[in-house]
Amino acid sequence: MKRKAGVFLLIALTVALFAGCSRRKDEAPPHEALIFGATYMTRNNPYFNVLGQGIEEVVEANGDILLTRDPLQDQKKQNEQIEELIDEGIRMLFLNPVDWEEVRPALLACKKAGVAVINVDTVVKDRDLVISVIETDNYQAGQLCALDMMKRRKSADIVILDNPIQMSITYRAQGFTDAIAGNPNYRVVYRHAAAGEIEVSSKVMEEFLSQNKGFDVVLGGNDPTALGALAALQQARKEDGVLIYGIDGSPDFKAILDMGYVTGTSAQSPKAIGRVAAETAYRYLNGEPVDPYISLSSTFITKDNLAEYEIDGWQ
Repeated sequence: MKRKAGVFLLIALTVALFAGCSRRKDEAPPHEALIFGATYMTRNNPYFNVLGQGIEEVVEANGDILLTRDPLQDQKKQNEQIEELIDEGIRMLFLNPVDWEEVRPALLACKKAGVAVINVDTVVKDRDLVISVIETDNYQAGQLCALDMMKRRKSADIVILDNPIQMSITYRAQGFTDAIAGNPNYRVVYRHAAAGEIEVSSKVMEEFLSQNKGFDVVLGGNDPTALGALAALQQARKEDGVLIYGIDGSPDFKAILDMGYVTGTSAQSPKAIGRVAAETAYRYLNGEPVDPYISLSSTFITKDNLAEYEIDGWQ
């Protein structure tokens, strides 16, 4: 019995020794996984899937958990989902709001529960209720489209398809209209909300085309909006001579750009936005100071410089 006990002791000591040696001296001990929440206005747009990947990669690399929700462009539903995430014990929320104003009840709920909020891609109205905003310079993105248009056209009648409840698109449209302000050669003849989605944009454009009004430029608030306008124009066989601008730099848009059916897009990197958002969250949780607003620059892409960018992916 003594010999068996000695063998068992030797085995136990060996296992303990190897267990201790398997962890480097400078390696942090395992920690209890933190739970993060993320909600995007819709997952119908692949842009938000890529943005989510940027967040998820950083969170998982830290051994933590990311719970995601899709409100399908419904702010009431998004508010309810955020309440659910709070109940599930999230420490931090990555928020891309459906409506920049109507998200306020969810922001107040987060504040009450002690859940910090990182605002991504499009800003909320109540900036004091979030610790940081990370987005592309949307105003610049709209300006770049206008500047390209003015190089191609000495005058133009313009259609703008925007989305007033989404501030990223509102700032893009503002950048565009400010760039042409005071120049009577450029006129906005129609402006309408298109929800930032292909199907809605196509229907809006179809309705406008039925009015038989002249125009020669379309600014889509994002790439899906521009592609929806293109679909309606092609259905009506009225796409010839129309300049079509999007904003995002999505793989789908770049593929259509390569075929010559659209004019240009102000590209952004959703993965970079997601990655910066997650890194900012960890700095905050570690007690480090964070910037209340982080803006990433936009790059203008046309068929002429498309070869510099990967068609099958986001830049």
